[in-house]
Amino acid sequence: MSHEVLVIGSGPAGLSAAINARTRGRSVLVVSNPPEENPLWPAGRVDNYPGLPGVSGRELLTVMRRQAEEAGAEFFAGRALNALRISGTWYIGAGPRMLAAKAVVLAGGVVRGRKFPGEEEFLGRGVSYCATCDGMLYRGRPVAVLGYSDSARREADFLREIGCSVTYLHRPRTCVIQGRETVESVTCDGETIEVAGVFLLRPSMAPADLVPGLAVEDGYVTVDRRMATNLPGLFAAGDCTGGPLQVAKAVGEGLIAGQSAAAYVRQES
Repeated sequence: MSHEVLVIGSGPAGLSAAINARTRGRSVLVVSNPPEENPLWPAGRVDNYPGLPGVSGRELLTVMRRQAEEAGAEFFAGRALNALRISGTWYIGAGPRMLAAKAVVLAGGVVRGRKFPGEEEFLGRGVSYCATCDGMLYRGRPVAVLGYSDSARREADFLREIGCSVTYLHRPRTCVIQGRETVESVTCDGETIEVAGVFLLRPSMAPADLVPGLAVEDGYVTVDRRMATNLPGLFAAGDCTGGPLQVAKAVGEGLIAGQSAAAYVRQES
């Protein structure tokens, strides 16, 4: 599946980027979790967006998404897990799918929390971020799912359906992943479980984990006034670039990122 511009995230920044890239005639694909999982969705009042005081987060996201859809942006439900640029094209792994685009806008918001001890050490050796990608490797074996979203439960159900013995842990606060060559157990909130695999299903990946070589400072993506990162064809907008974490700021940065991504595609064509 190939588009000219791919936007990661469907919050205010991502939707603004999608609308503005489409306004400039570029094909756009937005990759995101369901809108109900956006942290803005449950907000009863959003008072910091000029012209719409008191609107709810749900109302704001719904009307923004509708505008993006009416502009012609397409949507793909899933989490972006990795991104790599090869020969002038960006390839984004989203679950079991591989997506491609000439330009990418990172707008996945802020990823809070540090990695668990053992997470990085055992990545690919028992630690996975995608059940539908790697689940078959653990068929008939015990696994733990560390779930931080509603969609995580669906991935846990998928693992059960293919024959895994699943222990589902809802938003554990502290975990340590243990083993020798591969994962052998995980201890979460004081409880130890013997497992062959651990599926860490967070809503999104930290930008530096998603894109190798991406410049970040204090956990936030470094951008210039065009919202361009240090990597060609890669732009960022919204909370992932730093404060203030406000809707108005996210929408403005999304506008610039969408325009810049469209201009980049035109320049490279």
